[in-house]
Amino acid sequence: MKQNISGRWQQSSIDVETVAGLIADEQRPSGEIPWHSREKTDPWDHVEAAIGLGTGGYLREAERAFEWMARMQLEDGSWYSAYRDGTPEDLTRESNMSSYIAVGVFHHYLLTGNRAFLSRMWPVVARAIAFTLTLRAPEGEMYWAVSPEGNIDPMALLTGSSSIYMSLKCAIAIAEKLGYARPPAWAEAARNLKAAIRHRPHCFNVTKARYSMDWFYPILSGALTGEAARKRIDKYWKKFVIQGEGVRCVSDRPWVTIAETSECCIALAAMGNARTAGIMFNWICDKRYEDGAYWCGHTCPDMTIWPEERITWTNAVVLMAADALFELTPASRLFFHRFWETFAEGI
Repeated sequence: MKQNISGRWQQSSIDVETVAGLIADEQRPSGEIPWHSREKTDPWDHVEAAIGLGTGGYLREAERAFEWMARMQLEDGSWYSAYRDGTPEDLTRESNMSSYIAVGVFHHYLLTGNRAFLSRMWPVVARAIAFTLTLRAPEGEMYWAVSPEGNIDPMALLTGSSSIYMSLKCAIAIAEKLGYARPPAWAEAARNLKAAIRHRPHCFNVTKARYSMDWFYPILSGALTGEAARKRIDKYWKKFVIQGEGVRCVSDRPWVTIAETSECCIALAAMGNARTAGIMFNWICDKRYEDGAYWCGHTCPDMTIWPEERITWTNAVVLMAADALFELTPASRLFFHRFWETFAEGI
């Protein structure tokens, strides 16, 4: 059931209620949110879809999604990388997928102010962060996964580590909101991870640098701020952005994706460049089907929509970008660098 969080949806360039409703329509009775009706569910994108539900006012549906995460959590605090109708499909356990629950839970708290929800989810978040910290690498980066056989893959991904940095910030914020002392190991891990992202590019898999997420995720997470963020945006803008269309998924392919474009909008807004973020967001506002669902992506210049499925997490991040730009909800500043300057000093 939809609830109007702020009464400000009419200011948005998108039909927030319709887009969130399309995500709700894909949610299973168990609370699980697959990519679409015929696809898998992965923990990171499931949480992203839950954030979209909350942003659109579907608060109970969002909480059901977090309850599904709580039920599916493994004893070590992780989740498998993919499920289908609640059955594990990929037994890999990824660090960034497991830690992202902290971002979703903190977002929901900012939306609702519901401390009871925060308290219920605290053990889930704490176990997830504990698992993630078992994958710390010597120079502060995070190894990306544990194989189905139980072996740590000694590879670190810049996008994944940036996501984990955001998750650590949110986990620490949750602890502080509940009146718990800041966990020293979490704060230390966050500082070391931030230093790795900022100063140790050799720690990360360079073959992923062709992906646009490697470009803007250090900014989206707040690991890079100020002048360093501005320089990074300027340096790779022409590599990843097709003017008037959006952000490529990868630099050497003519495929613009709505999710990456929306995330880049959030990163731009987060660093204080709302004007450019708004211009970029306008490029994708008409990239939707008649029912209001946004495309996953399209090729340029021929404008072939591909793939044609309506992806839950793509539509969720469009809602998140609209919130960052139009301040639709109390959680609109979640990724903003200035918000974290005063909220979680020292990380």
